[in-house]
Amino acid sequence: MTKLTESDIEQLTIELLEKQGYQYRYGPDMAPDGSHPERNSYEEVILHDRLENAARSLNPSVPREALDEALKEVQRIHSPELLTNNETFHRMLTEGIPVSYQKDLPASAGQAGGT
Repeated sequence: MTKLTESDIEQLTIELLEKQGYQYRYGPDMAPDGSHPERNSYEEVILHDRLENAARSLNPSVPREALDEALKEVQRIHSPELLTNNETFHRMLTEGIPVSYQKDLPASAGQAGGT
């Protein structure tokens, strides 16, 4: 019987995601001291630029201020329980983050005509 290791599962997952169009990046390359750093310290869990780019790409019609508020909500997850943080983040990813904003009205919409 062949023994399945964590490394085998990781490699299979990487291959499956690449087949779906995702690009694999080696973690240490993205580290603060890596060849292509994407965070300022090892304590940063969120890759801010990637998250912001994805949010803007997925929500092109949402105003910048509303997206900035949603991104701040993600950064505010601070439970001392890792599982709670993961569940909260997963819920935000799958259900969205409610934000409020006012849509601009067309120039003539708020003006009354008359003589």
